[in-house]
Amino acid sequence: MANLKAKEWLKAGYADIRSLAYIIDDEFLTHIVAFHSQQAIEKALKAILEHEEERVPRVHKLENLIGRISLDISFDEEIIEILDELYIDSRYPNDMGLLPYGKPTLEDARKFYEMAQKIFDEVCDVLEVSEDDLKL
Repeated sequence: MANLKAKEWLKAGYADIRSLAYIIDDEFLTHIVAFHSQQAIEKALKAILEHEEERVPRVHKLENLIGRISLDISFDEEIIEILDELYIDSRYPNDMGLLPYGKPTLEDARKFYEMAQKIFDEVCDVLEVSEDDLKL
């Protein structure tokens, strides 16, 4: 069962997951889908670190966080790399989280969302946290 700090990270990530459900079909918001997908994954990975009683670093790079956890979480390396790049670039207005070919497509956004949901669900399962636990 997840400790209190791990659960708080998951609650924060759950807000991102819930937000994604509302915007996933809006082509105008695909860069926002990418941002919230990255955030949901980051918070789930930080929940694992809290659960493992590791110091949670003040970093946002998913690849860095994945390298620090001992649990075997499945993920698509290419999507993780893209989300890392988009997250950093989205912090600067001129780039707005663009891929080399421009703003993420709706198909890209859906892949990001699916990956975020998959990782988030997997972490919740491993830490034995239910959706009801996250709503409290």
